[in-house]
Amino acid sequence: MILVTGGAGFIGSNLLAALEARGQHDLVVCDWLGSAAGGEADKWRNIAKRELAEIVAPEDLPAFLDRYDVKTGLKAIFHMGAISATTETDADLIARTNIALPQRLWVWCAENDCRFIYASSAATYGDGAQGFSDDGSTTGLSKLRPLNPYGWSKLAFDRYVARQVQTNAAPRPPQWAGLKFFNVYGPNEYHKGSMKSVVAQLYPKLAAGEPARLFRSHHPDYADGGQLRDFVSVADCVAGLLWLDDQPEVSGLFNMGTGEARSFKDLAGAVFAALGRQPAIEYVDTPVEIRDRYQYFTEADMTRFRAAGFDVPATSLEQGVKDYLTCHLMTDDPYV
Repeated sequence: MILVTGGAGFIGSNLLAALEARGQHDLVVCDWLGSAAGGEADKWRNIAKRELAEIVAPEDLPAFLDRYDVKTGLKAIFHMGAISATTETDADLIARTNIALPQRLWVWCAENDCRFIYASSAATYGDGAQGFSDDGSTTGLSKLRPLNPYGWSKLAFDRYVARQVQTNAAPRPPQWAGLKFFNVYGPNEYHKGSMKSVVAQLYPKLAAGEPARLFRSHHPDYADGGQLRDFVSVADCVAGLLWLDDQPEVSGLFNMGTGEARSFKDLAGAVFAALGRQPAIEYVDTPVEIRDRYQYFTEADMTRFRAAGFDVPATSLEQGVKDYLTCHLMTDDPYV
């Protein structure tokens, strides 16, 4: 049995589909499915095609764990659940969800000999002034300065893990690994509203014949639309998670991106190409309220993950965007 927290979310639901496709059928989802019209309430669609052993509400997770351990069939926990909105301002809620909960799961996995693989984030790198090396030591992590409560919470848990590993003061899970996801795009992100990838936000406008509207640069070193991100397909992220599942001897904190920064202009061009349109781009000012904290460059340093043995080639931006549009967004059923 495998438990996926956040299993009805973006990366979690893609992971479930991949686990099921390779013959794993005892799958348990821990997530809220929402109740408001649209948006989060549509998360049920992300898991509608799956054969699930159980759906557990987060508040019922302790009782679920009381029923299982590795001896009774719980093989691993993939902890993908989090408050992931970079605009969320309730720091207490973020701390409970993104720090306290994974700490409890870490302890439970250590005590019950259960493998633990979790989602970290490139948001831990802040403005990138300290680079993008996935140094998982207490010293390396202490240098990072996230720009928002979400990034802080992800870094706080990474630092908790680093302390547990460094001090050897307490037992640890037999395998533990965190992936620092960069700018992920792909199917089943439709419930995320303004937090959807730029691909998903551009597609309906460009399909309707509108131009792409991108942020104007307010940095002398970058042209308009030249701001750079490591855009990574969710399929690649799932490949990284599955590789870790297949390598129980590998533990550590690793970047998960393509290793190649691309511009928003490149991304818009890939959407236009997939639609068979010539690029038409307009630029608007970056909102003043985020201008001082805007990132102009992110790029995953994949050296450590590659050295650990992860050898799945990265999907190019052009191919990833084309696959996303033609296999999902442009179809009657865009869900995995």
